[in-house]
Amino acid sequence: MTPSETTPAILKVIDTLDHPHGNRILRTRVLEGIPPTVDQLKSSWLIARSPDGIEVELRVIGFPVFGGKLSDARIRSTGRVDLVIEGNGDVGSISRAWELYRIGPRATR
Repeated sequence: MTPSETTPAILKVIDTLDHPHGNRILRTRVLEGIPPTVDQLKSSWLIARSPDGIEVELRVIGFPVFGGKLSDARIRSTGRVDLVIEGNGDVGSISRAWELYRIGPRATR
């Protein structure tokens, strides 16, 4: 196995949108590591880190379907995943170039 096949995924934010119900949509791309599965992402907690080192904890609450239903095969083939998120802290400050780490049940620092 190569290091990227054993490394947890790091997602890079490539675009952000306001969700109509007050949350945020993050369009992301797998930067390195194993692409996460849909089950790993559902209700998972993430740490978003800015290029300046600011960190915000957030939770995946769903997936927008404007590009079609999300599947593990789609994530693996495209390396992209769109997430509807809510968070602790200022999730509105999350923008392009932020990175998402620690996909899991509850992010701990």
